[in-house]
Parts: sequence; structure tokens; C-alpha cells
Amino acid sequence: MNITVGLLAHVDAGKTTFAEQLLYHTEAIRSRGRVDHQDTFLDTHEIEKARGITVFADQAEFTYKDARYFLLDTPGHVDFSPEMERCLQVLDYAVVILSAVEGVESHTETLWQLLRQHRIPTLFFINKTDRAGSDPERVLEEIRQLLSGDALLLPEQPEAAWTEETKSFLAEREETLLEPYLEGTLTDSDCRSALRSMVKRGEIFPCMQGSALLDQGVGEFLEVLDALTFTEYDHRLPFAGRVYKIRHDARGTRITYIKALQGVLKNRESLAYGPEAEQTSERITGIRKYNGTAYSAADWAAAGELFAVVGLSSVLPGAGVGALQDAQGSGLIPTLKSKVLFKPPVHLKELMHAFGQLGAEDPSLNVSWDEDLQELHIHVMGGIQLEILEQIVGERFQLKISFGPPEILYKETIAGTVYGCGHFEPLGHYAEVQLMLEGGERESGITFINRCHPDDLAAGYQHQIEQHLLESGHHGLLTGSPLTDLKITLLTGRAHNKHTSGGDFREAAYRALRQGLEQAENLLLEPVYDLKIRIDPDDVGKVMSDIQQAGGRFNPPDITPSKAVITGTVPAASFMNYGVRLAAMTQGKGAMSLRVAGYEPCHKTGAVVEQRNYNKNADPAYSSASIFCAKGEGYAVPWEEAGAHMHIQAASRNGYTVLKRAVPFQREVEGKVQINND
Repeated sequence: MNITVGLLAHVDAGKTTFAEQLLYHTEAIRSRGRVDHQDTFLDTHEIEKARGITVFADQAEFTYKDARYFLLDTPGHVDFSPEMERCLQVLDYAVVILSAVEGVESHTETLWQLLRQHRIPTLFFINKTDRAGSDPERVLEEIRQLLSGDALLLPEQPEAAWTEETKSFLAEREETLLEPYLEGTLTDSDCRSALRSMVKRGEIFPCMQGSALLDQGVGEFLEVLDALTFTEYDHRLPFAGRVYKIRHDARGTRITYIKALQGVLKNRESLAYGPEAEQTSERITGIRKYNGTAYSAADWAAAGELFAVVGLSSVLPGAGVGALQDAQGSGLIPTLKSKVLFKPPVHLKELMHAFGQLGAEDPSLNVSWDEDLQELHIHVMGGIQLEILEQIVGERFQLKISFGPPEILYKETIAGTVYGCGHFEPLGHYAEVQLMLEGGERESGITFINRCHPDDLAAGYQHQIEQHLLESGHHGLLTGSPLTDLKITLLTGRAHNKHTSGGDFREAAYRALRQGLEQAENLLLEPVYDLKIRIDPDDVGKVMSDIQQAGGRFNPPDITPSKAVITGTVPAASFMNYGVRLAAMTQGKGAMSLRVAGYEPCHKTGAVVEQRNYNKNADPAYSSASIFCAKGEGYAVPWEEAGAHMHIQAASRNGYTVLKRAVPFQREVEGKVQINND
């Protein structure tokens, strides 16, 4: 039986030390390492050793009784949350480590929300019970209040007698146990069997406690893990898997890490990935089974296993492979962007190669090159991530770089519905495009709908327009920020059977998009956080005032004599560094949890637009004007006048705005007027 278990925690909760003990108890390693001694089995990178934190999600393998476990040690720092979230997609069970002193911290709540979103069965281990100030009972109560009321503290030994309180806890949540409990016939065996199923369904969350550093409670936890976890993978079905990590070895070979969800994959077989319409199939040239940094070559990998392959060139984390064709995205979206700073002797080609690899390994970086500004931009979660990236680029690629100050990543969209037209007709070229633009739902990105009839425009040209409009990097008019949450409908278009050539429809489509934006109500969007603050009741007024002044909103606070909890939504720009102010305001007693909650209309659009100082008319990548041809020369028509010059004019029919040919267009070719009705 193959079982994948992920370890998750707020930074410094003792997660890596706990992993060392699990591996030592199961004889997967001969000696236990320590984070402070820089000799742990999983934190092997020099950056991890120097900082004492997990940056990269690494895996180990151990066997206990009749099960083989694949252990994923995930980063605990919030800046590396996307790396952690990618691992969630392949877990069978999760173990959340909490400190018996600090208890439920801000990032713990974010982890919990993600675990419930992915529906992963979860166990808790309250660690560091040996430290001064530890209070496991208080932490258990915090788990029940802040995370789930279905957390159950288990006896240290699974075979120990189940208390009346525990039996009552289970009977309240499992209908089949209620009658025997009331009759007094509920046995320990009944409880264990029911608990096993309830844990798998995510209805009960077992808790245990101990000290990983002193090896207290870890052996007992292993017994519970063995008693409560199970999987049912089918080796007979066609192979299907999920990619959860991309890495490159010292020679630059791309290594794709996969969780096998069903079937068997053999070396030298072809493996398909990508959506059905654009599916890619490549031959596997090697299968590797990793344990820490070491690996062994294998001829096959079976359902339930974690393994890596060589031979896939472009698949990304989250993608399904084989019989699984879907792709899972990330819910943790970076809210900051930064510019990569470099100067000779660093060459652009070397830099693009380095960030090409880093972008494949971490798609959330969203690496992009601005051709006009000659700048390389990345998206990040925070400043610590930039420090780590600077070290990685230096050590791995021997390139000396730095980063500009991180800035808030704004986006733009529109409200309502507008129509845009674009015409591109310099001498020897011809294309015309008519679009309908509508504001889309939040987080919907750019969507494309085709209502163009093939009699008006050949399907090949329609496909070109779709490709160009779905290209990333379209700019809004207010700040030049990325365009999003926009529904684009292709209504019609026009080509010339002789003069239309490659790239003409890109020019026409971009001009139609821009001309539509010029007529729209443009909205600036800013990233916002879901906020949760725990403070003393005396501090409620000050915090609510801060939230209001920062452009946020809050719900009525939940106040008890000992504490108050405030929840709400706040702009990232105002609250990304609020933790320092909160600590000063509450003498270090306040606790804050922030989780990216998407984008909303900016609360200070005017100030941001002024600060960005974007000149829409000077953007070389876009123009709102259309190009027409007369007397053998092309001439520009401003966007507000372009509609009247179009060769296709708008009309209304059946409740939809459609476009129809007004008159055959004329053009001068070699001194003669040519009329074309195509």
C-alpha cells in the first residue's frame, strides 16, 4: 500500500525535526539530523541550512509495517506558499505541526483553508511540549475554535482503552455508532474502524502531542498513522498521474516529478499531456525514484508512487498526464512584482535561460520580458523570496543580479459592454476585426467567444484572431497593468484574398481591442487580503479605525471578555506590512492572518494612476488608431473616427449587435482601382 503524507506548518514549528524522527524510527536514516546542526536529511540546500528554513519541497520514503510512505516536507514560510500548495495536489494525508507554545498562527489558518479546499484528510501533532510556556490543552482548544470543532485528541496508544468522552465524540458524528453507544455496547474496535473511515472522509481530525526534538510522542504517532491511514489505488487502469514539481539537474536536464494516480508507467513509453485539442506526447527516457537527494533508476512506476521522469519538455506543475487531462492552478496568487537588475558581464541570453528554468519550476513567478522597456519582470510573494532567488541565481547559474523594490501588482478590466473595431491596411496588407468587449467575473481572466460566421471570415483567420487575443500581456489604459476579467467576442472580420498576410490579423485584433477599451469605463483592480486579527478587546477600536482608513471593510467583531476577533477584507497595498504596527499597538499580543482573496476595484485609483504615470498613447506595443490605405499609402485614423471608415458596419438583429458589409471596399493597386466583394 502506497501512501503520500505531507508535513505542513507555520515556520519554526519543528516540522523538519519531526520529519527526521519519522525517518529515524522507520530506519530510513541511520542518524537524526538537526536544523541547528545543518545536517537534516531533507533540508540539504545550502540556503536552507544557512537560514534554518525549508525552501524547497523535498521527499523521502520509508516503510512501516505493511505500508510504504512517501513523505513530502513542504516550506513553512509564507513567501514559499506556492511551492507548498503544489504538493497538496498529490497528498493522500496531511500532518499539520503546531508549536505547543505559539499554537495556531497566521499561516496555520491559511494552511488549513487550503487543506479543506483540496479535501485532504488531516492529522495534527502539537510539538515542542518540552519548551517553557508550552500548553497543549490551550493549543487543542485553539484548533477547535479557529480551525475545526471536529479535532479529537487521541490516546497515545491506539490499543489503549477509549474513554467515555471519546466514544461520545464519535457517536455524535457517526450515526451508525449512536445506537450502540446509547445501549452501552460500543466497543473500542467499533470506534477504531469508524474513526479510520471518518478521518479519510475529512470528518474527524486526530490530534497527538509530544516533542520531536526529544523524540517524545513520535513513535506513538507512527502507530496512529499506521492505524488510521489507507489508500485504494488501481494498477489495472490506464496510467494517469499529476505533475507536482519540476526541477533541473546540474547539467540542465529537466526532471518532472509525478504522482501516479492509477495504472503503471514503463520506461520508454510515450506519455501524453495537455488539453485534448492541443495534446503533446513525448517518450519517457528515464524513470527516477528519489529519496532525499539520491535516486535510483527504475523500469516502471505504479499507482500511488511518487517518482520523476526525464523526457518531458514543457509540462508544468499541476498538469495531468496520461489518462488525466485536466490541470490544477494555484489559489495563492503573488501580489507583488519586481524588476530583475543586471549589468555586464551578465548577458541577457544567460539571464533568460536562468529565469526560463526558474519559471518552469515555479510558474507563479510569471517571468516576462518587456521588449520595449528592455526589462525582465517576475511576480513574487514577498521580500524573503527575492533574497532567496538572488542567492539561487548566483549559486546555480553564476550570475550576479539584484531586484528592484517589489511593487503591488495591479490589474485592469472594464465595466459594461462596448464594441471595438480594428483595421490594418498599409500597402500590401489587409485585415479588419470587429469585437464585443464585456467586463467578466472576477478571477475569470481573458475569455474568448467566437460568433463570426465562416462565410464572413475563413476559420483559419478566426483561429489566428483567437490566438492573438488570448496572448498574455495585454495592457489596460489606466496604468498599463495586465488586462484581466474580460470577455471578448469576435463578431466578424474581413480578409483580402491577395493582400492579407501573416501578422495582419494580430495588428487588426490588437487595434480593435484597444479601440474598444478607449470607449469603455476602465477599472483599476488591486489585490486584497482576507484579514483575521485576534487582539485584546481594548484594542478593537484602534484596529477597526485602521482598517477603515486603509480602504478595507470588516464584519462585526466577535468579542469575549478575554479576546476579540476581527475579520474583513483589506487592500494588500495598505496591509502587507501591517504586522509591525499591530505588534507595536498590542505589545506583541495581537495575531494576524492574511490570505490573498483575489482582486477588487482599487480604493485609490487616482493616486495610483498618477504615480504610475502611464502614457497610453506612447505604448509602442499598442495603438488605438486604425490604418487605412488611399492613393498607394497607408494613413492612420484616430480611434474615435475609425468606426466610420470601416469596411464592415454595425447593425442590430435578433437582439445581438452584428456587423455586415456596407459596400465593397476599394483600394488602389498600381494606379488602378480594384473592387473586391470577398
